[in-house]
Amino acid sequence: MEEIKRIYFSIQEKIRSRLNEFDRLREKGNDGEIFAELVFCILTPQSKAQSCWKTVETLLNKNLLLKGNEDQISKMLKRVRFRNRKAEYIVEARKHYPIRSKIKKFDDIYSAREWLVQNVRGMGYKEASHFLRNIGFGEELAILDRHILKNLKS
Repeated sequence: MEEIKRIYFSIQEKIRSRLNEFDRLREKGNDGEIFAELVFCILTPQSKAQSCWKTVETLLNKNLLLKGNEDQISKMLKRVRFRNRKAEYIVEARKHYPIRSKIKKFDDIYSAREWLVQNVRGMGYKEASHFLRNIGFGEELAILDRHILKNLKS
């Protein structure tokens, strides 16, 4: 536990800075930025986060995030595992665009997360929690995966 505290205090400013970015996205982010975060969270399972964000940036730069078809998107997902399936999920997720208005309709964050899991293909509870946190709505959510749980047990 002491090591966890030591690590936390050494990166506390970086954590605060990132949380401020999430708050900014909630308050001032546009629908395109929110959708980019959704796509990022769809891409991350079994893929490296940095590669996924670079892929989102590529899709944005090539104007494919909101307009590309599955084949065009899949070709850009070279750094991402299960690229054909995830390209399909991205195209399908557009039917929920703009997604912020759907999220804001819920009285609580847990209902919003449940809606994401049930309605956005490729989103499990972990990804939905990450998405909500990344757009500034996840203060009440804990994001635990098997790696964290394994380390907590030891």
